[in-house]
Parts: sequence; C-alpha cells; structure tokens
Amino acid sequence: MAKKAELLKQAQEFNLEVTEKNTIVEIEAAIKQADSSDNKEEPKRAKAGKHSAKGAQEEEEKQAKIERQKNKEESDSEIEQEKVTTSVKQPRSLVERRGKKYRKSSEHIDKSKLYTFAEAIELALKTNPSSFNASVELHVRLGVDPRQADQNVRGTVSLPAGTGKDVRVAVFGDADDVKKAKTAGAEIAEGDELLQKLEKEDINFDVLISTPQMMAKLGKYARVLGPKGLMPNPKSGTVTKDVANAVKEAKAGKIEYRVDSYGIVNVNIGKTNFSVDDLQKNLDVIIGAIKTAKPASLKSSYVQTIYMTTTMGPSIKVAPNQI
Repeated sequence: MAKKAELLKQAQEFNLEVTEKNTIVEIEAAIKQADSSDNKEEPKRAKAGKHSAKGAQEEEEKQAKIERQKNKEESDSEIEQEKVTTSVKQPRSLVERRGKKYRKSSEHIDKSKLYTFAEAIELALKTNPSSFNASVELHVRLGVDPRQADQNVRGTVSLPAGTGKDVRVAVFGDADDVKKAKTAGAEIAEGDELLQKLEKEDINFDVLISTPQMMAKLGKYARVLGPKGLMPNPKSGTVTKDVANAVKEAKAGKIEYRVDSYGIVNVNIGKTNFSVDDLQKNLDVIIGAIKTAKPASLKSSYVQTIYMTTTMGPSIKVAPNQI
C-alpha cells in the first residue's frame, strides 16, 4: 500500500486524474505517459539555411508579403475598373450634338411619321435654320446595284421653275461653235485656250459642254473633270452638236441626276426662297424621271427610302409609296 500511496502522490504532481480505485499498474502507466509528454523535445532544426529556424521565419514572412501584394493588386484592379465604368459616358445623339437652331428646328419633325411630299416641302421651308438662301434637297435610296450597267440610273431633266442658281456654262468647241455659245449666253466659250486652263486645274464653271469632235482632246483631263461631275457626257446632253440649245437648257434649269455608289439619288429641287408651288413643280418632274428610269431587270423593291431636307436643316422622312 505504501507503493500505491507514493504513486498517487507522484500522480498529483502531474495533475493526473487517478484515485485509489485505480490499480498500481494503471497509475504507473499514467505517470509514465505524462512524464514522456513533458520530456518531448522540439524537432531538431538545421543551424543555417532554409531549414533553420531563421530560414523558416524568413520563408513565412516572404509568403506573407506575396499574399499582401496579391491582395493589393486585386484591390487596385477593382478600383481602376470601377473608375473606368463610372467615367464612360453614353454618347450624345446626333441631334444633341448639333447647334441650337438645328435642335429647335428638329422639334417640329415627328421622326416616327412618314410624310407626304406636300407636307415635306412645307416642313422643309419651316425648319430651315440657315440665314442664307439654302437649297431644298431630295435624297432617294433605290434598290439598284450601281455596279450593274443596266441598273446605273441616271438622266437629265429641265426644272420648270429653274434651279434658283446662276449656272456658269463653259463650251469647248471650234470657232463657229464658240461664237454660237457666246451668243446663247455661255460665260466661257473657247477652244484650246480652255485646255490650258484645265491643265492648271483652273475650273470656274458649273457645266461644261463640248461638241463630239472635240471630245478626244478632253479625254486627257478626265481625272480632273470626272470627280467634279463636269466631264461632258452624251446621256446628260453635254456632248452635242447644238451647243447653243444646250447652253440655253443649262441656263434655264436643266440638271443631271444619277445614283451614287450607294444607290442614292441626291438632287436639289430648288431654293428656300421658292414658293411651295414652284418646288412642287420641280419635284413632280424629278419624281417622274426617276419612275421612268426604273431598270427592267430589277426584281427587288425599287424605292427604299426618301428624305427631304434643306442644306443645313434636319431631314424629313417621306413615305416610299410616294414614288
């Protein structure tokens, strides 16, 4: 019993939960286990290098630094993305980017409505924001392919009320034709002297008329005249033997219409100082010519969209069934 009492006293020193009810073997096992736990040594580390205590501490600090840097980069990226998102503004509409007069004029136009030609003419005159005598323009998108020769819609018309513009006419011909052209009212009527002006790209005329026999000499200047729409052409009536009549027609209001590379006919029907009746007369002639010029080979819809406007005014959408 003395041995058991001694073992119990030793167990108390280790704060073991044993009593007299436990056997001597159990008490000895508990004491042995407690003693081995207290005497357990820390794992041995190297004196230097990454496996040493200092190396392990440095590695922990390095990993912590990498983690902090990563968190900072993610935070900066989120802040930058938020700045970009908040700084991007929605683009203003086309009307909002225009001047005050244009915006005020556009308030009279219902963009959801398709107007008749009569309504469009009156509205175009009403919404003209220009202080000068502007042109009244008609823009008709056709369902044609201008690359196809038989669908390249073009022609000439004489406007009953004229164009409202002083047309400067030049005539290239021989001595007799030059004399006739001057009598008919041409501003410029010359022979080889005109070629010298074209050589210098000195162009101060709106229409150029030539006789057929002189056209060979003009071929050299196609690169100068072509882009400006001034190259004489039999279809437009500017290549003719009767230069006097051609000058009178050009002065009276004869114009050429043709589709551009997008299939759109852009033509002026007069000026804002014209009366509504005069604009309507000119419009009727142009619309009639466009109808007549419809290609026989066209299978799709001929007229796609129609718009009317003044030089600097808002556009007015016209119902396509007007043509």
